[in-house]
Amino acid sequence: MFKRYFDRENGGFGMAPKFPTPHNLLFLLAYYERYHDKECLNIVEKTLLQMYRGGLFDHIGFGFCRYSTDKYFLVPHFEKMLYDNALLILAYCKAYTITHNNLYLEIAQKTAHYILREMTSPEGGFYSAQDADSDGEEGKYYLFTPEEVTDLLGDKMGRAFNQHFGITKKDKNIPHLLRSDPLDKTFDFLLPQVAAYRKNRYHLHLDDKILTSWNSLMIAAMCRLYRVTSDPVYLETAKKADHFIQNNLLQDNTLFVSFRAAKRGVPGFLDDYSGYIFAQLALYDATLEERYLTRAKDLCEYVFDSFGAGNGGFYMTSQNSESLILRVKETYDGAIPSGNSLMAWNLVRLSHPKAAAQLDFLAGEAGDQLSGHAMFLLSLLEYYEPPRKITIVLADPADNPTLPSDAIITLLHQPTQEYPLLNNKTTYYVCQGHSCQPPVNELSE
Repeated sequence: MFKRYFDRENGGFGMAPKFPTPHNLLFLLAYYERYHDKECLNIVEKTLLQMYRGGLFDHIGFGFCRYSTDKYFLVPHFEKMLYDNALLILAYCKAYTITHNNLYLEIAQKTAHYILREMTSPEGGFYSAQDADSDGEEGKYYLFTPEEVTDLLGDKMGRAFNQHFGITKKDKNIPHLLRSDPLDKTFDFLLPQVAAYRKNRYHLHLDDKILTSWNSLMIAAMCRLYRVTSDPVYLETAKKADHFIQNNLLQDNTLFVSFRAAKRGVPGFLDDYSGYIFAQLALYDATLEERYLTRAKDLCEYVFDSFGAGNGGFYMTSQNSESLILRVKETYDGAIPSGNSLMAWNLVRLSHPKAAAQLDFLAGEAGDQLSGHAMFLLSLLEYYEPPRKITIVLADPADNPTLPSDAIITLLHQPTQEYPLLNNKTTYYVCQGHSCQPPVNELSE
């Protein structure tokens, strides 16, 4: 179905408008990993490249806008959402780990740079969005005339900059790279100057709500960037945001939806819990600190108690919420994965005994609308074709073992009968599916 709706000329799916839907791309990348379907990889790479080259990506200040109003990814709806940028970081990082194309990692890091600069509170929580409008006009903040650029950079350099970023019409233009080499770094040193000029020219409104579900996605994205780059800034950013949630949005096992101006919102929905469990698993993968895994397991049990149903799946609202005429179960993945599909992924990664029942429920709900259930498909793939599982047995608690970004890691601080040390050194046990390799002391082996 993804292949059927893929726009082979412009990337993405269907015509216009085009939404990023990074969870679709994550599923296709996982499918390629397991079955080596090159068409799936081509779909993802074409889409990731076109989204970056077009105006959907802000080439001056970085970060992705909400969606494209045309089929080319050129003219965006200029609002920037936290969840889009989180999921896109995950998609570009995954593409990098598979292809080793440095451009994908660069795009992920540029997006994270935007989040750290514009969308992160002093306390560590992430803001929700930047509006599209300036002075009542959508996109005014982002558009340039050629004369503006030449006045700023000088005639010769300004004209070259304009040509590279498609600022060629007499009226206002959206900077883009659809007709330029995305690997050309000639003008990178000028971007801070142009960004500073743009920021002083007009004002963008910031939606400073801090939402639990969206923050959770960004925590996971920062953890993934850390695992790929080993840059501690990303891990510290994720930990600080998690600390913010614990201090302001979590009380015992009850999460709250939002925080603003020292006030928290209503008790959380399924999306808040599934997202925060997702974040805890990402933090565990990045740190191997048991507290994150324990919290993820505890919150899963709370979800079963408060959101579960005897006939399968999870309700959007808790049984402790205000009485509603109808409690619904959302399963369709829209701009972000549904709470039910994300819970399926969480349960699979935890090897929870009820994972299979959740997958069965979603299979019945998805029917023939599989393209709207990509996170469920990804969970199903992880269940039947799990990624590598690596058990690391430390010879010394001070050891700093290699943590690959594409595997599920278990850390043992002491050897066991099942997992003894090899040569009295830190030992790696690597398994995939139903087969395991002999233990080694260096993962490169």
